[in-house]
Amino acid sequence: MGNVNTFLTEDDYQQIHDETGFSESQIRRLYSRFAHLDKRSKGYLMRNGKSSIETINFRQFVRTLARFKKSPRAQEGGLNTRDMKLDFVFKVYDTDRDGKISKEDLQHVLSAMVGLHIPKDQLNSIVRRTMKEADENEDNLIDMGEFTRCLEQLDLDDKMSIRFSQT
Repeated sequence: MGNVNTFLTEDDYQQIHDETGFSESQIRRLYSRFAHLDKRSKGYLMRNGKSSIETINFRQFVRTLARFKKSPRAQEGGLNTRDMKLDFVFKVYDTDRDGKISKEDLQHVLSAMVGLHIPKDQLNSIVRRTMKEADENEDNLIDMGEFTRCLEQLDLDDKMSIRFSQT
C-alpha cells in the first residue's frame, strides 16, 4: 500500500474486505481517516507520535478496528469473534507480555484508564478485588483460562463494538 498519498488498488480493497468484512466505502473512509492521522505522510502512525519502534500501518489500523466491528454472524476465524476479542483484551492487560496478568499489569492499565480520577487506595482496592475474583488458583496471576471464565457472562460483542456506517 505504501505511502498514504497513493490510492489503494482494487486488490488491496478486496484483500482488506476479505480479511475484515469492511465494505469498500468503509475502507475508503478508514483510509481517509488514517491519512488524516498520518500528519507526516509516512504511511504509518507512531504511538503518541514519538516512537519509530511502535508504528502501525494502514492494514494493522484496519485489522485493529475490525475487532470492534459488530457482527451478528461473526465468522469462524474472523477478527471480531468472541475469542479474538478476549485475546485482544487480555493482551491489553498483559502489559509485560508474559502471558499472565499480574497485580502490576492491572494497576498499570487501570491507572492509565482512570488516571487521577480516583484515589490510589481505591485503585488498589479494585485491583485486589479483581485478583480475588479472577485468580482461581491463587497464584497472584490471571491466565487466559481464568480471564475467559471471569468474562464468560459478559456480552463482548455488545461491549466491544463500534458501529461503522455502511455508506
